[in-house]
Amino acid sequence: MFKHRLALSGLVVLIVFFFLSILEIDAWARVGGGRSSGSRGSRSYTPLRSTPAPAPVSPSQSSSQYGAPAAPAPSPFGGGGFLRNMAGGIVGGMIGGMLFRSLGFAGGGAGGGGTGGGVGMMDILLIGALLYGIYWFIKRRRNEATASEPAGTFYRESSAPNAGQTTLPSPAYESSGQDDTAAGLSHIRQMDPYFDEKRFTDGCMDQFFLIQGAWANRDLSGVRNALTDEMFRKLQEDAGQLKAKKQINRLENIAVRSVEITEAWQEGGEDFITAKLYANLLDYTIDEQTGQVLAGSRTEPVKFNEYWTFTRPVGDHPWKLSAINQVE
Repeated sequence: MFKHRLALSGLVVLIVFFFLSILEIDAWARVGGGRSSGSRGSRSYTPLRSTPAPAPVSPSQSSSQYGAPAAPAPSPFGGGGFLRNMAGGIVGGMIGGMLFRSLGFAGGGAGGGGTGGGVGMMDILLIGALLYGIYWFIKRRRNEATASEPAGTFYRESSAPNAGQTTLPSPAYESSGQDDTAAGLSHIRQMDPYFDEKRFTDGCMDQFFLIQGAWANRDLSGVRNALTDEMFRKLQEDAGQLKAKKQINRLENIAVRSVEITEAWQEGGEDFITAKLYANLLDYTIDEQTGQVLAGSRTEPVKFNEYWTFTRPVGDHPWKLSAINQVE
């Protein structure tokens, strides 16, 4: 009887920690893993500027399938950490109590379950109901956060930072942002009279699809010339980690809703332009061998907003992606 109770208690512990580990899966991983990385020159550690959204460019949708899940909607408690800690404390206390009873240290029986003080069915049902309630609450709040995003500010936050990553600041509204951007674009045109904003945003959209496709293949060598050295090393390293884990990120039904230039400047003989991209897609991560979905959803679309910064030597030269920023 003692061994039976101990085995049952161990099973409950494994189930609980497995469920809580699922709540930790926030590592959605489109290009860059939904994290901030790269360099924006001297502005790498200054707030980005977000100008009022203009009329969006014509939506561009790709029917191709890429492998990259996007960042989830921000949790109201910092990516779900508060709820996980609270759930861990409550469930941990319940498990401790059940183990205490199952080992024979309690004088009375466990209510609703067995008669000998072991882990009862009511205990297991109570834990299951609690975990499901937490899961449902987190999912509902994430959906509400997504649905409540106002037009023109469709921001999406990262909830799975990696140790040692470069975290860039959040976008911030500044009254002089539009004037500074206009001045920066004017300076760029002085050195490149053929520069055109519409052509740039179209090219930015094209690069978005190309780089996402390379990320899906877990091989960035095909877009090496579209990335700075730093970005290539970072993205290729992340893609290599996915390959080592035998995981594939699927990205389907990508639709870029708008591309907006938010910053433009020159420094150190280089041009810099930051563009805000708003897109929606289906994303999920699968096991390479079994095809099992590890994160994300095959059916529920997500939307996200990212800031991509491109750089080049001053003049008529190709642009390269130098940074990807999320809202912190």
